[in-house]
Amino acid sequence: MDSPSGWCQSGSALEHELGDGRLTIWPAAFVEPVADELFAELLRTIDWRPETLLIFGERRTVPRLVAWHGDRDAIYAYSGTRHLPLPWTPALVRVRNHVTALCGSEFNSVLANRYRSGQDAMGWHADDEPELGDEPVIASLSLGATRRFRLRHRARPRETHSFDLPHGSLLVMSGAIQRCWMHCLARTSRPVGERINLTFRRVLAARSPRAC
Repeated sequence: MDSPSGWCQSGSALEHELGDGRLTIWPAAFVEPVADELFAELLRTIDWRPETLLIFGERRTVPRLVAWHGDRDAIYAYSGTRHLPLPWTPALVRVRNHVTALCGSEFNSVLANRYRSGQDAMGWHADDEPELGDEPVIASLSLGATRRFRLRHRARPRETHSFDLPHGSLLVMSGAIQRCWMHCLARTSRPVGERINLTFRRVLAARSPRAC
């Protein structure tokens, strides 16, 4: 795994303090045979659909397929799109329970993203919507092809980190990361297979975000 300097080992996890947030990675949150079965099950059982977002005043189809699942009241809105959650599937419940056991945080929703090739991507953004609270814990599970994850500080844009997220790895972002950093999954010209990302959140009552 290509990772920023300054990581420390904590059991089976790697931790990195950013000064205004913390990253924690379990490189093998799901061992390969389990991750393989889970990847195949999610491809088969999730109702993957295209998504349109409001970007710079225009409706655009994003380069990936998505699905939003969660508790009935976990309604989530971003980029001009309001997501009503689909029910939890058995596979998503199993993953949520395991992720909660690893990181100690409770989640009531998950955004599933399917990247069909290296041309599917996620642009620079932060999970800083008011309904997520001031310092949300975001847990992101990667399955399938390894892709590069990037971080960029909002106030110091030259301060960046990038690292690869392999099959079965879990990344947890906590503290002030969503307030002070942005992240993305960049396109790649390399031939890569499909990737599924499950991003677990806890949707709260709407609150006003604080500046970094």
